Amino acid sequence: MRLKKIVTLTVGFLICSSVPLFAHHGNAAFDSGKKVTVKGTITEWNWGNPHCFIEMDVKGDDGQVVHWVVEATAAPSLIDIGITKRSFKPGDQITATMTPVKTHQPIGRVMDVVLPNGKTLYFGPEPGLNINRGNEEAELTKINKAAQAEE
Repeated sequence: MRLKKIVTLTVGFLICSSVPLFAHHGNAAFDSGKKVTVKGTITEWNWGNPHCFIEMDVKGDDGQVVHWVVEATAAPSLIDIGITKRSFKPGDQITATMTPVKTHQPIGRVMDVVLPNGKTLYFGPEPGLNINRGNEEAELTKINKAAQAEE
């Protein structure tokens, strides 16, 4: 009887404590109907989980520098599409297109980045990007690796 009670309590505890593992934030913070494009200098490329971040300084029309934080997905997902820890470095001049947050803070979720060499890295299939459905990952990898290739 005592063993049954211990097993039941242990299983109950494990079930209750694992609920947060199934939680994940959604897109509610982002204004999916808008796109923002900014040009600036990378100050940091944070490579890790659960998300990677590009931090960049952008000079506004008024001459003031605004520090932007641009969110990407997790590192393993980026590797799957040809984006790596070495894709960006501090000092790189880039142009980032993103979905901004609804609060109008300088934060967004990245869609694509134009590299210093003028080529574009895509973080997901975009309208107008000619990619075969069902083979998006392989084609994005090919495009992204070509954009980063040394000439």
